[in-house]
Amino acid sequence: LQNVRIDPGSISFKMWKDIPVPFYMSVYFFEVLNPNQVLQGEKPVLYQRGPYVYREFRYKTNITFHDNDTVSFLEYRTLFFQPELSNGREDDYIVVPNVLMMGAAVMMENLPTFVKILLSGALAGLKQEAFINRTVGEIMWGYEDPLIDAINAIVPGMIPFKGKFGLFVEFNNSNSGLFTVNTGMKNISEVHMVDSWNGLKEVNYWRSHGCNMINGTAGEMWPPFMSPTSLDFYSPDACRSMRLVYEQSGNFQGVPTYRFVAPKTLFANGTDYPPNEGFCPCMQSGIQNVSSCRLNAPMFISHPHFYNADPALLDAVEGLHPNKDQHALFLDVHPLTGIPMNCSIKLQLNLYIKQVSGIIQTGRIKPVVLPLLWFAESGSIEGSVLKQFYTNLVLIPSLLDYLQYICLGLSILLIISAVVLMAMSQRPPHRPSTHSKPPPSETTPLLHDSAALSQDDAEA
Repeated sequence: LQNVRIDPGSISFKMWKDIPVPFYMSVYFFEVLNPNQVLQGEKPVLYQRGPYVYREFRYKTNITFHDNDTVSFLEYRTLFFQPELSNGREDDYIVVPNVLMMGAAVMMENLPTFVKILLSGALAGLKQEAFINRTVGEIMWGYEDPLIDAINAIVPGMIPFKGKFGLFVEFNNSNSGLFTVNTGMKNISEVHMVDSWNGLKEVNYWRSHGCNMINGTAGEMWPPFMSPTSLDFYSPDACRSMRLVYEQSGNFQGVPTYRFVAPKTLFANGTDYPPNEGFCPCMQSGIQNVSSCRLNAPMFISHPHFYNADPALLDAVEGLHPNKDQHALFLDVHPLTGIPMNCSIKLQLNLYIKQVSGIIQTGRIKPVVLPLLWFAESGSIEGSVLKQFYTNLVLIPSLLDYLQYICLGLSILLIISAVVLMAMSQRPPHRPSTHSKPPPSETTPLLHDSAALSQDDAEA
């Protein structure tokens, strides 16, 4: 138990501080093959590109221990492109929706018509279109776009940032917020459980207390002695706590594990699953509206390829092929220590687009939740760390168990032997009876025969 606490003297502290597990983020883009037809109201045809693989390094800084059995930290992640593991390069061009323009159009839908016409004129002057052809690197890490200043000039504060726009521009070389978690020094069952995030006991993105709650851990480790039921963690990327459920027991490289997966209710709407009502306004089940924590942009998250989602989402586009093996997320956790052995967290980013009256650049686009990309953050314990883990937490305990049974068997044999010897030592010695007939002598038959012969001769 001492070795799973967050304590500088524990075995797991270094693993917790500087995660030795090689993490990789694989990104898949959905290229729109028929952008002109989509503008005319046809169904989008998508083609998956990638993966574009990045090596992910994670490390903690500002580690501060508190008197109330908690510790605070910032965890940073840095990504490096791995061309040898990728199916493509960062300078590949891909046709995708103009997220800034289409997002702003939907956000301005309910504004006065003259404001929308003004924006449409500005878009025309900047030669903005509904779909753009950009490189993977630009889409990921950002590109200069004069549209940002133009939108802020027309509707001040609508896009509260300047500089480059990219879907992952704030993901690299950044932290996931200030976590304060329990160390487990006083109560081991609370180790790694989140006490607060950015000083908050709950967030304020959603419409219900239950949905705003910060539950579980920071998603790296869990308390020991896990039960095969469920596990919780708070995800800053999803702006919410997430609960995974037990699926099956197994093993990873000889280490016993529990596998936890996402239930179908994770992204269900409030109609299909009432506890999720607080995440609404909702659309179909299988997607979650994250606009409230994404600058009010019409963004949705889901499982890749709309896995486990309402079939209507899948029917609205072409080119998606959901299946469990490729698109379901999972965590394989060692139940005795609460340490993940193998994991793959997968999410898809989607943009809601439609025709907006007054903004001619939106054409006659039919309302659709359009997949932009999906990514998988995957990692597993390997090498010397796995060997040490297996030796300390599997092999030695197994040997101790076997030794216990061997000692128990030897003890039983010794007890039986002692009982037998004791019984033999207490048995009385054998003494012959004085009334018993003496055993016949070897000469007796001969004497009897001689006497019989003498009697016969006398009678003769």
